[in-house]
Amino acid sequence: MAKQRERLDPQVFNLPVERMSAGYYSDKYFERTREVLVADGHHPIVLMQIFSKSHGYLGGVDEAIAILKLCSFGWEELEVRALYDGDAMEPWETVMTIRGPFQLFAHLETLYLGVLARRTRVSTNTRRVVDAAKPKEVMFFPARFDHWLVQTGDGYAAHVAGAIGVSTDAQASWWGGSGIGTVPHAIIAAYGGDTVLAAQKFADNIPDDVRLVCLVDFENDCVGTSLAVARALGKRLFGVRLDTSGTLVDSSVIDQMGQFDPRGVNPQLVWNVRNALDAEGFQDVRIVASGGFTVDKIRAFEDTGVPVDSYGVGSSLFRGQGEFDFTADIVEMDGKPCAKVGRRYRPNDRLEQVE
Repeated sequence: MAKQRERLDPQVFNLPVERMSAGYYSDKYFERTREVLVADGHHPIVLMQIFSKSHGYLGGVDEAIAILKLCSFGWEELEVRALYDGDAMEPWETVMTIRGPFQLFAHLETLYLGVLARRTRVSTNTRRVVDAAKPKEVMFFPARFDHWLVQTGDGYAAHVAGAIGVSTDAQASWWGGSGIGTVPHAIIAAYGGDTVLAAQKFADNIPDDVRLVCLVDFENDCVGTSLAVARALGKRLFGVRLDTSGTLVDSSVIDQMGQFDPRGVNPQLVWNVRNALDAEGFQDVRIVASGGFTVDKIRAFEDTGVPVDSYGVGSSLFRGQGEFDFTADIVEMDGKPCAKVGRRYRPNDRLEQVE
């Protein structure tokens, strides 16, 4: 028998166990369902089956298990089988089952479905851009586009989907990593718009083992700024990041306009920066492209061989294509089939027993 893969320790999630157990975050009818069962002394043994109608890559499985372990009223009486975070799922495929006395976990449906939906959306969207960019690296940079409380779980969902880095320590906390980043526009402005000076200050004051990547679009001259930073920092410069707004045309592109959309970070701009760096002997300086990158834009860049070394992707990872809602149905009661019309038990040999 193959060795089971490891799951995250439930304590990693820092769940508000008391409030979750009390139904504070649950749809009221689930909380009242448990109250009715307990008050009536009705303790059916049910099989709850969880699935989504979409193809995707699972996220939130270990978090959902943690909710069941810590917030049910008798984990030891439940039998849970599940896929793993990062696993591919097919439409209607059973991704988790819960068997046991219903009054022990009836109040938790809102919670475990919610984390599966949220994290699977992030995981699937991240996997799609990772696949489009292969073998290039993708960095997960959407923290500023949503509430800070979602960072930890979203970062882990992106990690299991193949993102090589996240931008905050919170996003990396569940696997013991740390955030990565670049010399930002804010510190360039704080040094009077002098990108070279800001980059030098970064180099002087951050650890030597931190990869120094500098944003180079502050003055809308990515070629000139990239060369200036490379000349000043030499081997200390790991890479430059192109992040030109989609409403601007970089100064190096103006004379080349006419046959392509010149706005934002476009293929010609990347080539201009790559050629300029190579001409001065800076072949080792990587180019990171960010700003409005989606699956389709990355795929277009890769199909035409644009010399990007890695992509920073932000808000599109919270949107993407498809819906990742999950449904939970009771499909057996006291060992006998019992499901609403149109639903039935769908066994899945891929599910593994949760210890």
